[in-house]
Amino acid sequence: MMTSVTASLTGSWDTLNKRKKEQVPVVNESEIERLKRARALDRDTLGAIYDDYHPLVYRYICRRVGDVEAAQDLAAEVFRRFLQALHKGSGPSDNLRAWLFRAAHNIVIDHYRRRNKLEHLPIDESLAGDNPDPGQRTETNLQIDRVRSALGQLTPDQQHVLALKFLEGLSNHEVAEITGKSVGAVKSLQHRALAALQRQLVQVEEEAQS
Repeated sequence: MMTSVTASLTGSWDTLNKRKKEQVPVVNESEIERLKRARALDRDTLGAIYDDYHPLVYRYICRRVGDVEAAQDLAAEVFRRFLQALHKGSGPSDNLRAWLFRAAHNIVIDHYRRRNKLEHLPIDESLAGDNPDPGQRTETNLQIDRVRSALGQLTPDQQHVLALKFLEGLSNHEVAEITGKSVGAVKSLQHRALAALQRQLVQVEEEAQS
């Protein structure tokens, strides 16, 4: 059973990764040139950046906080900070997506500091699939609940890396840039997170069967 849970989660993540990669904005021009126009406060460029990246930033934040209204407010704050940085002559110089995700990460941390609590990393309900069999659907939902419980036992850093890597489909280099860690540290953290997740899943499964 534990193998099927882990395989189900991994397969779902792989599916989500492919879907997210297909949704990554395709820029036909140099990112650096685009950002130059953004720093010049070109309205068309700023509008295109918002249209391209707001869905990605909002989805990431929504998964972290599990609250639609809060996610909307926090996503708006990301772009407010982006515009504020541009007005100050700063902001991203090359990797816009990494800058926005890093800002989103910091804003989520601030959000939880204000609330003085830490939420578990939400699991996308689409992982349950579209299986019409009520029995199978119930079992799948139970597996998702166990995975959610196991994820909640990981450290915030571990949850964050797994969210960026597997749910958002970012590269190790981008995760490193967002988290301020080296690529090697990200790989190590990811390895430890997956190992810890597997141990937690075994424990949760054993408790469910006891």
